[in-house]
Amino acid sequence: MKFLREIKPADLKGVKALIRLDFNVPVAKGRVVDDFRIRMAIPTINLLKSAGARTIIIAHIETIEADGGPTLAPVADRLKMLGIACTFVKNYRNAQAEIAAMPEGGVILLENLRMNEGEKKNDRAFAKELASLGDIYINDAFSVSHREHASVSAVTEFIPSYCGPLLEQEIVNLSSAFHPDQATGRPFLFILGGAKFDTKLPLIEKFMNLADTVFVGGALANDFFKEKGYEVGKSVVSSQDFNLSRFTQGALAPKLMLPSDVIVGPVAAAQGALDLAKATVKQVDAVSPDDVIYDVGPETLRALGEKIAQAKYVLWNGPIGFYERGFKQPTLALAQKIAEATSRGTKTIVGGGDTLATIAELGIESKFTFISTGGGAMLDFLANETLPGIKALER
Repeated sequence: MKFLREIKPADLKGVKALIRLDFNVPVAKGRVVDDFRIRMAIPTINLLKSAGARTIIIAHIETIEADGGPTLAPVADRLKMLGIACTFVKNYRNAQAEIAAMPEGGVILLENLRMNEGEKKNDRAFAKELASLGDIYINDAFSVSHREHASVSAVTEFIPSYCGPLLEQEIVNLSSAFHPDQATGRPFLFILGGAKFDTKLPLIEKFMNLADTVFVGGALANDFFKEKGYEVGKSVVSSQDFNLSRFTQGALAPKLMLPSDVIVGPVAAAQGALDLAKATVKQVDAVSPDDVIYDVGPETLRALGEKIAQAKYVLWNGPIGFYERGFKQPTLALAQKIAEATSRGTKTIVGGGDTLATIAELGIESKFTFISTGGGAMLDFLANETLPGIKALER
């Protein structure tokens, strides 16, 4: 695999650099709400600008507002606010003329890739059209590299292709989890939350063999409670019946850490906003058939805090409760505990959509060793140790 860092700045002068970035950010009323992914891309854009390259940014966005479809226009505005003067091109058919007129150090942002149906289909014709816009291609969009899309995969067939600095950082930092002894030593604590048990089960299986402790929280924990014979009431559980006895019994069982107490509430609250006023704390073996498990309890949070304090390596993905429905406090407290561990020298790698939202809410983005920009991409990479977008750069 070729890396952008291997190209001398002098050799980038005047080069048309087609770069895939991830600008799929939340937008409200025509303004970017969270610009984390945009800010993460700024160093690479500035590197190309300072070398005199002609930078052509391709990206996608999914946010649809009431007054229009998903457009990258708000991203262009935010780039300008962050000091990147760029020309926003709405129509790909006009791109060639705009690119031909670009000065050295200029930047163009093309409109949402997914407006072309060939993008998601990994269509070679569309990929070839994209490749024709540049002299070189750079993938610096880790968080979409788990997708076999035209701008991530097929495009590399038609143009010299490079791994960008941000993608390289993701590979290096996440790969350290596969060799924890070499990375920092032990104990190694893996914290996994959220839902989607079927997609996260491979991670649990893999890291039960790699980590010293695997803490499972969020809706994922409910399936384990069922396996252990506990009542979960009306809580979210997987629709599939997984055999989890290999984790709860035998040699691996001591590595598995589940909540010992949980915050529960009435079933009606689970259909909409959670009724925090009616929330109570119960031991996991005391949940009733009418309860909904909202989050982990204070006893669990204290025990998890002790594990974090002892760890030399912490890997975290996903909230440990109903964060997206307003029950945030335990997940916020968890983020703070991990941030404090970083200051004591613990290596901390975190990621996931709601995880990033938690960190942004607290304003502690600088308090971790590394924050992954990926959600599904982070999970897929940790499970498979590669991604389609990485394989495309390697071939």
